[in-house]
Amino acid sequence: MYVKTFINQLVFAIVVFSLSVLPSLAISGEAKVGVVLLHGSGHPTKHIEGLINKLESNHFLVAHPEMPWSKDRQYDAPVDEAVAQVNSAFIKLKEQGAEKLFIAGHSKGGVFALYYASKYPVYGLISIAPGGNVGGKNFRNKLQSSVEKAKELIASDKGNKKATFSDLEGARGITEVEAPAAAYLTWYDPDGAMNSKNSATRISANVPILWIVAKGDYEGLRQTNIPMFDLFPSNPKTRLYEPSTSHLNAPLDAADEIIKWISEVSNP
Repeated sequence: MYVKTFINQLVFAIVVFSLSVLPSLAISGEAKVGVVLLHGSGHPTKHIEGLINKLESNHFLVAHPEMPWSKDRQYDAPVDEAVAQVNSAFIKLKEQGAEKLFIAGHSKGGVFALYYASKYPVYGLISIAPGGNVGGKNFRNKLQSSVEKAKELIASDKGNKKATFSDLEGARGITEVEAPAAAYLTWYDPDGAMNSKNSATRISANVPILWIVAKGDYEGLRQTNIPMFDLFPSNPKTRLYEPSTSHLNAPLDAADEIIKWISEVSNP
């Protein structure tokens, strides 16, 4: 599995490096834009469908894969396989003619998009009402027993066996999921991929960021995400946008700003 994932990542890096690693390396003229848009917890399109339609109506190519944190998948795959999913989505967008590749995500998808952009070449990052920072005290305290349980199962050579673990989501609070212990731990390790602070301090200054924090978002997310913006390296195109909307409505209500920002970044 890990060899296959590595090969996928290597092929992707070779395919997109020349066009995505630095905006200054992109071809001149107006190029076709591709966006991989990642959903939040629950249904894979319910809260991003309106944004998808607006992006496509503005002639952007859009991919929106169902990720491992969806309601039906329940962390059935580790972070590395989610990275491979995004890589595959980008490759398909390239095959359709996309030349400038952006990653975007809503809620948990926004946290993962930040992680991805901190490790792999993209033309820009759009994080919409990001939620699910496992490095925060709330996650550490409420999910500690599940994280320890996963570690114990892995130590007992039962990492691939499904077990019951806790999941934490803003609107629903703590719920239970059935997931392989090894996969679950990659998502909820406090110092792992979904630690937003780690990703924010690692992301390259060459990657412009549209960081969207809804004014009507959950107070805990606003308290996390407003200061998080200050951790990003300086980039003249990086922007904090605070629409007057809720957490769930943020993708659609921020659509016009997202389209405007992508256009400005991709056609300087």
